[in-house]
Amino acid sequence: MAKKTVKFMLTAFRDGFQSVVGARVLSKDFLPCVEEAYAAGVRWFEAGGGARFQSCYFYCQEDAFEVMDKFRKAAPEADLQTLSRGVNVVGLESQSSDMIKLHAQMFKKHGMSSIRNFDALNDVNNLKWSGQCIHDAGLNHEVVVTMMGLPPGIDNKGTHTPEFYRDRLKMIMDAGIPFDRVAFKDASGTSTPTTVYNTMKLARKLLGDKVHIQFHSHETAGNGVACYLAALRGGADGLDLSMAPMSGGTCQPDIITMWHCLDGDPDFCFDFDINKIKKAEDSFKNAMQKYFLPPEAMSVNPQIVWSPMPGGALTANTQMLRDNNMMDKYDEMIAEMYDCVRLGGFGTSVTPVSQFYAQQAIQNVMFGKFKKFAPGYAKMVLGYFGKTPVPPDPEIVKKASEFMASSDLNKAYSQPTTKTVLEMNDADPKKGGAVAKKMLEDAGLPVTDENIFIAASCKEKGILFLKDPSKAPMGCRFAEEAKPAAGKGGPVTVTINGKAYGVEIKGDGKAVVNGKEVAFKSEAGIKAAAPAAAAPAGGQEVKAPVPGTILRVTATNGQKVAKGDEILVMDVMKMETPVTAPCDGTVTVTVAATDKVATGDTLAVIG
Repeated sequence: MAKKTVKFMLTAFRDGFQSVVGARVLSKDFLPCVEEAYAAGVRWFEAGGGARFQSCYFYCQEDAFEVMDKFRKAAPEADLQTLSRGVNVVGLESQSSDMIKLHAQMFKKHGMSSIRNFDALNDVNNLKWSGQCIHDAGLNHEVVVTMMGLPPGIDNKGTHTPEFYRDRLKMIMDAGIPFDRVAFKDASGTSTPTTVYNTMKLARKLLGDKVHIQFHSHETAGNGVACYLAALRGGADGLDLSMAPMSGGTCQPDIITMWHCLDGDPDFCFDFDINKIKKAEDSFKNAMQKYFLPPEAMSVNPQIVWSPMPGGALTANTQMLRDNNMMDKYDEMIAEMYDCVRLGGFGTSVTPVSQFYAQQAIQNVMFGKFKKFAPGYAKMVLGYFGKTPVPPDPEIVKKASEFMASSDLNKAYSQPTTKTVLEMNDADPKKGGAVAKKMLEDAGLPVTDENIFIAASCKEKGILFLKDPSKAPMGCRFAEEAKPAAGKGGPVTVTINGKAYGVEIKGDGKAVVNGKEVAFKSEAGIKAAAPAAAAPAGGQEVKAPVPGTILRVTATNGQKVAKGDEILVMDVMKMETPVTAPCDGTVTVTVAATDKVATGDTLAVIG
């Protein structure tokens, strides 16, 4: 019998980036590698979506739509696939019907040919409209069942078993959602080979022989290759593979590794020229030498099965922990994941649910176990992202409800709901195209379909980018460069108001400040700067509860505020964290949007 040729999608330029460097890579550095991989015969790429959409605006000073256009030019006849999170599309926050439709239309317009579409809760209601929109836009719809292994010692309550995954696939089919391919996606790499094999067998029996089945996993727990072999023997047609240095560890198995595994196999083979693939991988490794590769992304962590953190979320979170000087909390955060999963309803640990788990884990570390709630986690257990596979722990639901009710900002989400996400979002006056359009008009920006979608999915950070990309954050982390000798124009330490900054001028308008590259401008002479607002003497200081970045200031200097009124909002680990007035009085805010602050820094004074 002839061998079966294994199809593969190259994930290096999307999931590879997300899983190793938090999706923070500049297109000028990787697009030549796309061209070389295309020349080597690769015809199916993961080319965007997922975290790579927001990261362009948040960290790379690039427009994701322009990057997609360039990707299409680099691989003109390839199937270019992106990743979408059902009703969340490419953001952490779910969207209204019009934005979900616009997402598919804009990605089609900018050269994409397929969209992989998943829901972290495996709630079919979250896939119906998004799948229809992908189909109607003329794109291939690859519908997904998400997988993970529950932490050891937890009763699975009938979830995350081969039969559970088969039943979810059957629900997708019964709902009449149009699709072209089916993928099973294990973002944390915690499923066992036996579960994978039996899942593929059941799915193949349900789908018949003509529907393509793709399998996706990570090497995070050390069994990615074993699961890939199990998937093939169970009936999968294709695999997601990556290239070094964005392979192995927290990422997908390497294409060369998988080729080697199948070399001489009696049943399966690839049809590419391995020497051309090796040459393309060598070029990619050279191109990525300039980037800092986190050590936690480059190795296997067998204990991740107790705290199923996906590769993409793991490194995105460690990047943010480093940015906020909180990397010392990493081990505690990972340990807290166990209870966040155990009590939260068994949603699959993949974005955005993985981020909710991580955000709640940080809250537990900083403030005590479930003393405070990350709004995303609270909304999830209360039903605002759809139906969890099993009901969350009743005590957690009660605590989350009480926490959300304690703040005027969250009261609207304080009671459990059974409404669908689209029902709620379409009725929400703060969501949709009209709201995004007004954001653009208020900022004096062009109202285009692309800008509307950027504003809806990236909010203030998207507006900041559109106003002036050069002033958007540059969050790419680069490998340490050779430093000049001390005293000869080398790095210096500058202390301002008691806070030390390590500064190294690199030239061409660039400097490295505390390990991060920033743009700067210098001019001869001293220009008068607007004086900072004078804080009222004897007032009560409002201090930062955790490290983070000022996202927006909502109070104006001189404004009368009451205890509990919102003063500003911080961005902490991709989570909006409101800061409220601790007392009545007149507020003077001493920080501005985009400022980075440490725990205990003064944000405002109320006198």
